[in-house]
Amino acid sequence: MAKWNIGLAIYILAALLLAASTIASSEGPFIVAHKKASLTRLKSGSERVSVSIDVYNQGSATAYDVTLNDDSWSQEIFEVVSGNTSISWERLDAGAVLSHSFELEAKTKTVFYGPPAVITFRIPTKAALQEAYSTAILPLDILADRPPEKKFDWRLLAKYGSLVSVISIVVLFVYLVATPSSTAKGSKKKR
Repeated sequence: MAKWNIGLAIYILAALLLAASTIASSEGPFIVAHKKASLTRLKSGSERVSVSIDVYNQGSATAYDVTLNDDSWSQEIFEVVSGNTSISWERLDAGAVLSHSFELEAKTKTVFYGPPAVITFRIPTKAALQEAYSTAILPLDILADRPPEKKFDWRLLAKYGSLVSVISIVVLFVYLVATPSSTAKGSKKKR
């Protein structure tokens, strides 16, 4: 009885592996999309959001009628400054990458959670449109009260830079004088 159960388990495992390899090696596009957003504080007190979406075709076939739609940016919070939140391409070849970017300006102070962008595409062997989703972005703390960024303090370099240089040169000189040279050992003749 135990041998029969082990044999059945091995048979089922082999069937699952065969099915998984068949699905993984099937002909067709495999769309992967990465969405990035970054904030830039303007001197006027407003904030710009730069959004970039890269669409990759990691499959073995071309995707046709590719449409990227990222309408998650509320018109009450954001205003489109440059570009569009949606775009279409005729095709995306296997192994190719398409990129799209746009800029928004924030109107209100909030924390924004951006959902993934939707990518629709057509496969010649199927009548229905296929959908893929981009990665979601991390929450954006828009118009938040942030402390100013600490930049490199040049005053420290001006104050202690010469002292550090002199000490480094003295330590290097002492090291060179204290360590024996390797050529002195090799120049002695054996008799």
